[in-house]
Amino acid sequence: MPSNAKIVISQFGEAELLEILDADIPSPQSGEVLIKVSYAGINPIDVKTRAGLGWAAQHNKNNLPWTPGYDVSGVVVKQGEGSKKFNLNDMVAGFIGFPLRGGGYSQYVCVPENELALVPEDISLKPAAAIPLAGQTAAQALEKAQIQSGETVLILAGAGGVGHIAVQIAVAAKTKVFASCSESNLSYVESLGATALDYSKPDYLQQLGSVDVLIDLVGGQTAIDAMACLHPGSRLVTVPTITASQVCEEASKRGIIGMGMLVEPDVTQMEELLGLISSGMIKVQIEQVVSYQNVVDAHKKVETGRARGKILLDMQG
Repeated sequence: MPSNAKIVISQFGEAELLEILDADIPSPQSGEVLIKVSYAGINPIDVKTRAGLGWAAQHNKNNLPWTPGYDVSGVVVKQGEGSKKFNLNDMVAGFIGFPLRGGGYSQYVCVPENELALVPEDISLKPAAAIPLAGQTAAQALEKAQIQSGETVLILAGAGGVGHIAVQIAVAAKTKVFASCSESNLSYVESLGATALDYSKPDYLQQLGSVDVLIDLVGGQTAIDAMACLHPGSRLVTVPTITASQVCEEASKRGIIGMGMLVEPDVTQMEELLGLISSGMIKVQIEQVVSYQNVVDAHKKVETGRARGKILLDMQG
């Protein structure tokens, strides 16, 4: 009988506190399927939750040990009663268990079938695991900002997991896109169709004229400093929840329309994103695929905020 290794947060704190436990393979309940997980995406929210910060940590503090992970791709190996959406051996991916159930850092996980999308045959399971949370965050942030063709959009952290998708969607929407990134990512961000800005230079925002929309994927003082490019009536969507109220408050003082957001899983949108990958409209950048046994190193890498695109855990390797 194969075992089910899963990564758990037993106590909040440093990456070294993550543990790998052996558990039984769960049985799918009514309306669920059992997935043999190929890849799990690591997101900044996983790192924050592990450190004990933010909403998911607050609500799960009495549920430890808890298995993080909201992004998975894999294969359906068992169906619960009444499960009709998929066939056995179908490749699926999803933004699962958000924000309280999690569970993606497992070799086997049961998921309600309505949280999953079928992965087109011409896409590998790696980009399928990289797109759910980041892709939907990017798409929903730009929807919330109501970007219009011809507008100027500034994206902070344009080379990251959410940022590189947001840049591509904003470029496809025929906006003029500027994106901040590190010096090593300048040519990569330019290759996505944006004008890249090296945030290590103190005057990196000087070359910007007036910006209509700011998509803030960094938060805090960085977001507040970037408001210097906005004009009254500009829209700002800030994604990091920890500093959202501070950023929105500062925006309103300046006559800027500031909005926080919490991404919402939407399986139809997930299917659309997979279609955009399939058609070549979106290219998903995967910096690294790491064995689940090296999860501590992977978390540390995400924590630096320096990853280009996504880091995935290989849950079988």
